[in-house]
Amino acid sequence: MPDDGPDGDGPAEPPTEPETTPTVSCSRCGESWELSYELDELQVGNRALERFALDHRRHTGHFPDDVTPWLVDCRQCPDEDAFLSAAPARRWAETHARHTRHEVRVEPPEGEPELVGRE
Repeated sequence: MPDDGPDGDGPAEPPTEPETTPTVSCSRCGESWELSYELDELQVGNRALERFALDHRRHTGHFPDDVTPWLVDCRQCPDEDAFLSAAPARRWAETHARHTRHEVRVEPPEGEPELVGRE
């Protein structure tokens, strides 16, 4: 028996793709970008915003509007980085502290910073 649609008159329609592509703005640059490149060419799916934001920072030195990163900063050497979620930020801090025996400050977008290492 064929799979009928909701009204029982034939096959159901396949799910459609979203009709709008996510857009990111940066007031410092005075620009907006559709994330079609990240979705179509890079095929990063639901990580398109994260990929764009990290690339934007790498090329401009700042994040686009409404993006607040987790910052990790070694208190002894110039190593630092920014991440858009807690897990990679903590992993970076723990790995750096383990290999260098340096203390690393992890600063979340909201809340109190924490120190990793030198226990």
